[in-house]
Amino acid sequence: MQGVTDILPAAQSGTITLGGDLTVNRVGFGAMRITGKGIWGLPDDVPGALATLRRAVELGVNFIDTADSYGPNVSEELIAEALWPYPAGLVITTKAGWVRHGPGVWQHNASPAHIEEAVEGSLKRLRLERIDVYQLHVPDPAVSFDASMEALARLQQQGKIRHVGLSNVTLEHIQRARKIVPIVSVQNRYSFSDREWDFVLDYCAANGIAFLPWGPMAQGRKANNVVEKIAAARQVSTAVVSLAWLLHRSPVILPIPGTGNVKHLEENVSAAGFRLSDAEFAELAAVAPKPYWLRA
Repeated sequence: MQGVTDILPAAQSGTITLGGDLTVNRVGFGAMRITGKGIWGLPDDVPGALATLRRAVELGVNFIDTADSYGPNVSEELIAEALWPYPAGLVITTKAGWVRHGPGVWQHNASPAHIEEAVEGSLKRLRLERIDVYQLHVPDPAVSFDASMEALARLQQQGKIRHVGLSNVTLEHIQRARKIVPIVSVQNRYSFSDREWDFVLDYCAANGIAFLPWGPMAQGRKANNVVEKIAAARQVSTAVVSLAWLLHRSPVILPIPGTGNVKHLEENVSAAGFRLSDAEFAELAAVAPKPYWLRA
């Protein structure tokens, strides 16, 4: 008889518990890339996107991250089309804070009224009575951050969301938010070659907050030559090494690599069972990446 880890490869990553009651495997799926170009409209290959979502669940991925702005609405609708009725234990997290007017166009809106409207829309599109984790996608410079968080706290009290998370935030944002409502996750840009938010990750680790790195493979940048060397020696892709580095870096990290391609998905999930040696991790950790704004 096959073991659970043979049947569900994502389980080889171990688990993390959010908010004390949501335990998920530590390789998730980011659903931004199942939309069209510019994160706008339907993808060119809708059946492929649906197949990718279904394959993710088959592989044991039970944490899916999306947002109402992906499409807009398209990502949430495809998730429901592919996976509803949802299997037991599947956690879907979504967010609000951006509004869209065209491909590649993003505009802030984290007003309480918009957040309330966005939650209602996500509940309908995802066919849920309650969203397990709902994130503020980005603080709005034109709106009081406290007002945005108070709106999320009210929605939690109303039973429309279970837990609250943050995205694209500073340490000050997290500390302010926690005075208003418990925070179970933080999603910031982070990867082997982009460690600007190391101190935020360390804060999350010290306070039992899950850290969801977006851009976990430093999208659009050539992998550091040490990553390439290890990948070649171990006969895996640089993506696998990059994700394995994140899993090794901290037990609170929950990577959410995204793709609309089944083959790429399977490669990403295989990182759950790949282990860097202590020597390999030390070699990688010793490389100090340049700040992202200084890279070519």
